[in-house]
Amino acid sequence: MRLTILGGGGFRVPLVHRALASEESGVDTVVLHDTDAERVRAVRAVLEERSGGRGPKLVVESDLAAAVRGTDFVFSAIRVGGLTGRSCDERTALGQGVLGQETTGAGGVLYGLRTVPVALKIASTIAAEAPDAWVINFTNPAGMVTEAMSSVLGDRVIGICDSPVGMFRRVARALDVPMGDAWFDYAGLNHLGWLRRVLVNGRDVLPDLLASDDALGSFEEGKLFGAPWLRSLGAIPNEYLYYYYFTRDAIASAQAAPATRGEYLLEQQAGFYAGPAAGSATGGAAERWDEVRREREATYMAESRDAAGVGERDTADLDGGGYDRVALALMRAIAADERATLVLNVRNRSALAGVDADAVVEVPCLVGRNGAQPLAAGALDPAAAALVAAVKATDRAAIAAARSGSRRAAVKAVAGHPLVDSVTTAERLVEAELGALPELRAVLTRD
Repeated sequence: MRLTILGGGGFRVPLVHRALASEESGVDTVVLHDTDAERVRAVRAVLEERSGGRGPKLVVESDLAAAVRGTDFVFSAIRVGGLTGRSCDERTALGQGVLGQETTGAGGVLYGLRTVPVALKIASTIAAEAPDAWVINFTNPAGMVTEAMSSVLGDRVIGICDSPVGMFRRVARALDVPMGDAWFDYAGLNHLGWLRRVLVNGRDVLPDLLASDDALGSFEEGKLFGAPWLRSLGAIPNEYLYYYYFTRDAIASAQAAPATRGEYLLEQQAGFYAGPAAGSATGGAAERWDEVRREREATYMAESRDAAGVGERDTADLDGGGYDRVALALMRAIAADERATLVLNVRNRSALAGVDADAVVEVPCLVGRNGAQPLAAGALDPAAAALVAAVKATDRAAIAAARSGSRRAAVKAVAGHPLVDSVTTAERLVEAELGALPELRAVLTRD
């Protein structure tokens, strides 16, 4: 079986390769495609050093069509504009007093505007060169990008995120319940979902968790949101909902930080990719990569944890096993028809009440050889449903703007997000990004 990784020079690619090597995946060839040859060189050095010549054959291919031709699975993990673009999104938004996070608020919309056209080109190339391939989308903003790609690939593109399963593990530990014994009733959009029930032997034990100060204080979301707010909600929100529920706190913390997340990663990863250990004859690439990875994991969402007084991440959340495990579980379930239930980003059909059939939502899905079938999730509570509707409308406005190339449409998309408080702010954001990022200028070519 052939697997193509788009964004093959990405920092997290060794996690995927590690997962492939640790189990019988059925993958015999991994194709790495990236627009940056030096990044691929560095990542290939890590993979070869870690594998010791064992595992799938590695192929580097610079041409997109050749990379996907005849492949069975595509992992798409691209970053249009790189970390420089992410840093620009963050600083530009914070300079206007709004959130610049890469998937949430103004930053997410700006990132999506320059990413959607590239994702559509990738989808069209896959449709032409590998029409039977399954595409697993890692690229953020995952819900928006997966929805854009689904207009070309239909149900053969599936978006993934490790936030829900990470939450499930933490909740299970807090409840002292084995993961396999529980059903997690979760629904929403990518980075905008809620855990509403935890069923064990047919009984909802989430109220037990919400009633216990000690249990809520033992895991990330409990500390991040606080017991009083979680009891008010009657649910556990995805950690990214901190940006909606505590917007002013999140912005103030980000503005006070010495560097944004993108700036931190840009400096950190530049050191790795340029360092002598990355691909040198003397080795050390894998050790250096793992050191940088652990630093990265430890500082994940640091500004939000600082604002909430949460402190350092639990050591159980630092192994880096997230996207890779979800992607491999999804690939295995499809390829071997091993039935699995996974929370994925797929077209809604009728799973989430109040959302149309083609909207990409994040819900539990039954996965097998026929892909991912969303399971009925029912309706969200009115406040959550209204937020989902507003963010989904923004996603679609951004996709339309990216397709049309219209600057006015781009301003409309940014201004429509619930976390952007002014049309004037949206206009300033788009103009600033157009001046700073050639990737966005290439998309927004008309008024």
